[in-house]
Amino acid sequence: MVLQTIPARIRWSVDLMDVQPGDHVLEIGCGPGYGAELICMKLETGKLFAIDRSESGVDRTKRRCARFAESGRITVRQIDLATLRVPVKRLHKVYAFNVNLFWVRDCADEIALLHERVLPGGAVYLFYEATRPEQTPEIVEKASAALSQGGFRVQVVQRKVPACVGIIGRR
Repeated sequence: MVLQTIPARIRWSVDLMDVQPGDHVLEIGCGPGYGAELICMKLETGKLFAIDRSESGVDRTKRRCARFAESGRITVRQIDLATLRVPVKRLHKVYAFNVNLFWVRDCADEIALLHERVLPGGAVYLFYEATRPEQTPEIVEKASAALSQGGFRVQVVQRKVPACVGIIGRR
């Protein structure tokens, strides 16, 4: 079963999001499709819109999640968040794992777009693997500030094994 190859950090992060069967979810930076697969497994009437700037990330996610694409549960596109036009106008959840955008540069426009699209009660879930633990405080500080300045209420969750941090912005 493919599920066994999904890293523990991805399983933890998707579990923390508590995806509901009818949720509409945006995944930013879908990469190999691990998160997309787990999210789609939880959806019934909901949909996942997965994006990545890289063609290889899009291709890998499409291959990994082909069965979900056939049933209409996932759409995968090669696009940058800044130019995103989400076909689902209202989102319950936004998911990103190791997406540097939120802490390495100004992302006010992207956060504003997310705030506009996330339903009240919904949330943006930003996860980072602490491969360089000395960077974790900076990541948490900058990503939290970006979400907070964009109108989200921020909560930080850390996990020791695997070493990960989640920055959750609730609307």
